[in-house]
Amino acid sequence: MKDSHNLWKGQVLPEWVDYNGHMNDAEYARVFSLALEELMAVIGLDESGREKHQYTIFTLENHIKYLAEAHQEEALHASVLILDRDSKRIHVWVELKNCDHHVLATSEQMIMGMNQPSHSPAPFPQEVEEKIAQISHAKKSEWPKAANTVIGIRRK
Repeated sequence: MKDSHNLWKGQVLPEWVDYNGHMNDAEYARVFSLALEELMAVIGLDESGREKHQYTIFTLENHIKYLAEAHQEEALHASVLILDRDSKRIHVWVELKNCDHHVLATSEQMIMGMNQPSHSPAPFPQEVEEKIAQISHAKKSEWPKAANTVIGIRRK
């Protein structure tokens, strides 16, 4: 994945393993959420930044694709690629990989900046906008092939 940013590292905790013997689907969502929290810190929206700016980020949409199993104590890392953005939204692609760099799952998300007191969408604060601008963004021709796909049963 071109110009992605490794943001989360960890391992599959015992309580994340389900009756099938691998990481439960809800835990993939947890890891993707943790990776986005790290992205928030990178752009200045950690706890102190959220308080300073009275601003946060909400997830509007999340499309997870499960590609392979992750097992107890397996080391994992997540990387984030910014596909697109505007003054208050960021379209991201997150990949969860194992120690051999095999992609186990992907999460494509649309996140939106929110004014905390009003709970309404708002443009990124200037400081945050500047940090977002410093992160490289993928050109549409560089997007992962699985990005921006529609879910559905394909019929012949």
